[in-house]
Amino acid sequence: MEYSLRGKAFSVIFILCISSPSSFFLLSKACHAVDKEALLKFKSKISSDPSKLLQSWTAHSDCCSAWEGIKCESAGRVVNLSRPGLVSDNDFLVDTFMAGTLSPYLGNLSFLQVLDLSNLKELKGPIPPEIGKLSNLTHLFLDSNNLTGKIPMTFKYFYQLEKLYLGNNYLSGTIPPSVFGSLRSLAELGLSGNKLSGPIPSSIGNLVLLSKLDLHENNFIGSIPISLGKLKNLKYLDFSDNHISGSIPKSMGRLSQLVLLYLNQNQITGSIPSSIAGLSSLIFCRLSENRLTGTVPPSIGKLSNLQRLILENNRLSGKLPATIGHLTTLTDIYFANNRFTGTIPSTFGNLPNLQILDLSRNLLSGQLPLQLGKLQNLQTLDLSFNPLGLAEIPYWFSKLKLFRLLLAKTGIEGLLPRWIGNMTNLSFLNLSNNVLHSSIPVEFKNLSLLMDLDLHSNRLNGPLEAIFEKGVQDPLGYFNSIDLSNNMFSAPIDEKIGEKSSMTAIKSLLLSHNPLGGSIPKSLGKLIELQVLDLRGSELSGNIPLELGDAKELTTILLSRNKLIGNIPEKVLNLNRLQEFDVSGNRLSGRIPPHKVILPVSAFKCNPGLCGPPLPPCSHS
Repeated sequence: MEYSLRGKAFSVIFILCISSPSSFFLLSKACHAVDKEALLKFKSKISSDPSKLLQSWTAHSDCCSAWEGIKCESAGRVVNLSRPGLVSDNDFLVDTFMAGTLSPYLGNLSFLQVLDLSNLKELKGPIPPEIGKLSNLTHLFLDSNNLTGKIPMTFKYFYQLEKLYLGNNYLSGTIPPSVFGSLRSLAELGLSGNKLSGPIPSSIGNLVLLSKLDLHENNFIGSIPISLGKLKNLKYLDFSDNHISGSIPKSMGRLSQLVLLYLNQNQITGSIPSSIAGLSSLIFCRLSENRLTGTVPPSIGKLSNLQRLILENNRLSGKLPATIGHLTTLTDIYFANNRFTGTIPSTFGNLPNLQILDLSRNLLSGQLPLQLGKLQNLQTLDLSFNPLGLAEIPYWFSKLKLFRLLLAKTGIEGLLPRWIGNMTNLSFLNLSNNVLHSSIPVEFKNLSLLMDLDLHSNRLNGPLEAIFEKGVQDPLGYFNSIDLSNNMFSAPIDEKIGEKSSMTAIKSLLLSHNPLGGSIPKSLGKLIELQVLDLRGSELSGNIPLELGDAKELTTILLSRNKLIGNIPEKVLNLNRLQEFDVSGNRLSGRIPPHKVILPVSAFKCNPGLCGPPLPPCSHS
């Protein structure tokens, strides 16, 4: 969890900085023999140390005064062993690694309070159970390595441990309940990014001082323990990306200090409990990618500090609660891919800080409330795949300062309005799967920041110049993708399309199933970043231009069901990145050039004049 790890990093840097060798050890004794032996045994298990983190650790020097990464108390006992792979150096982070295994002799450092071997990447093997003997340990950081095996049962003796981070390893097995039952001083626990399994022990409720709990990206199963509600100091809770099932316990409503709640990517069922109103400090809430059902409780409107509310990809139903309009700190709403019905509440217009509103793929209907026009900080609006029956795009949209507008399959009919050219902040526009039946207004050229355009599956007609000749605002506004397929555009593609400034960075150009006519422009070969070209069923004639082979990034060329004649250029068929090529249903002739990419017979069929592999061989005559 980013917050936990960040907090851990700051605390480690603080521990490293509070005492310097020049002042801390003036009155200290020489390193204790038992501790020195333990440290040298640890070094002996290190097989690679490219940054020489342990170079100063020599048998003839004092480990308290001469060894980097070691701190001792006045009696010469080691209290801090910190050799992380990510360290602060003159305001810069230095990244390195160290390979080897953890020596069981580390358990002999009986006065040790801080053990930090995090981010060394290549430490492997199990965590020695002997480490459990370190009864004075307050901070243990072994995260971001290649450690395997189980969490040792001996960890239950860490009575003074305050921070434990074992994340981003390959630890497996279950968490021993006795461990959670004993770590009464623990404030931060990070076990994310492992292969831990089994249920989350109910004994977790004994960790009453816990403020950060990160178990994400493991294989935990079973329900969220009801005892979790006892953790009154908890601020960050991340159980995401596991296999947790059952419902969200009502007891979680007692976590009044909780700032972050991530339960996404699990198999949680049932409804969102109304007790969620008790999470009065909550800022980030992510319950997406589960199997939640029922309605969103109106009590959610009491979460007055909430900024991000992510409930997408569930099975939630019913009407959107109007009380969401009370959450004036909200910046992001993600409710996509649920089963919400009814109209969008007008109270959503009371969210002055809202930047993202994604209600796509639901069953919402009815008129859009005019109050949404007040959302002057809104950057993304996605209402796609709702049976809204818009009939037309509301004029008040032109007053918004949107970067992204998605209204695919919302029942829009009629003309593409001229005022859309006033939405000059747009970088992404998707009006696909509607019944628009006009030409592209000339004002479209004003969309100088537009980079992704999807108008496919409408009844749009006329020429394409207003799209290809639109302005840019360097370095922005260069097209990344255009999809105009399945419309009624009827003018040939501009012969100079590859020279238009808006097209120089395009990666995907889909113009299929339009009665375009004309030929394939040679200048398409100048689109050096083009990866996908789809011109199927566009009534094209003439030859496949040799120059198309200059577009070196092409992976997909689809030219089927046209009226193309002549040979297939060898240069085109042998583009290095080519994966998919289809010229079926044309009038091509001659031998298919030798090619490296494996293509099916269907890619060349229905061209009576073509021959050679994968088609039958050419006649010798």
